[in-house]
Amino acid sequence: MVNEEWAPPGIDTTTPSVARVYDFMVGGKDNYAVDRMVAQRALEIMPDAQEAGRACRAFLRRAVRYLAAEAGIRQFLDLGSGLPTDTNVHQVAQTVDPAARVVYVDNDPMVLVHGRALLASNDSTAVVQADVREPRQILDDEVVRGLLDFKKPIGLLMLSILHHLHDEENPGAVAATLRDALAAGSHLAIIHFWDPADEQPAVSVKVADAERVFNETLGTGRWRTRAEVQAYFGDFELVEPGLVPLAEWRPDGEDKAEQTDSYYTMIGGVARKS
Repeated sequence: MVNEEWAPPGIDTTTPSVARVYDFMVGGKDNYAVDRMVAQRALEIMPDAQEAGRACRAFLRRAVRYLAAEAGIRQFLDLGSGLPTDTNVHQVAQTVDPAARVVYVDNDPMVLVHGRALLASNDSTAVVQADVREPRQILDDEVVRGLLDFKKPIGLLMLSILHHLHDEENPGAVAATLRDALAAGSHLAIIHFWDPADEQPAVSVKVADAERVFNETLGTGRWRTRAEVQAYFGDFELVEPGLVPLAEWRPDGEDKAEQTDSYYTMIGGVARKS
């Protein structure tokens, strides 16, 4: 079958992309038929899964606002940043302080194309192509080091990225390498696919099906327990309310979330390095 969908040079529209599947789930337009097919399979298992995508963006907005306005963070490293939407880290952070610096990191070429076009006139923000599975490469990158001062607090964002690392890729070691590079006062924010296990056994059965679909179609996707996700924070101190379903993390009244199945499929939190 001939693929007639237009794409920027170098973009493969015959293979699904994690970033583009997420883009569809949050109502974006930078996705293709193959990505929508994967998303639809997930929606067959959990029809309200798009609510989880929107909850992720809402959590990002609240977490970055907290880091900038309350924790005083002025530089951010966003790993697995995904395609730009109407709620991007630099837009939230620079509303608090126009001088706030942000580096986005992703390995999807389409993210690079769109991100660099969006940020062409923003000297405080950059996009870097790198793979989170190579954390030292990210930490040693000239652009990252040129824009961020690792002697000062950084807001490290690992939102919806660690669950795309298989157990054998040692996501715990990846997280530890990145945590160790941060100065005291830095913060780490994480969103992760959540297997609620005994807390919500009926949902746990559904996420096992979702994990199977993601791995069959994308080759990635791991739903982990609360304890497994919390381990990625190491000895950082979780700020209130801790590691919770996304809608429960410092709700501001701007986003309404019903406690449907998708409510219990993703978990998030923010922690501080003391």
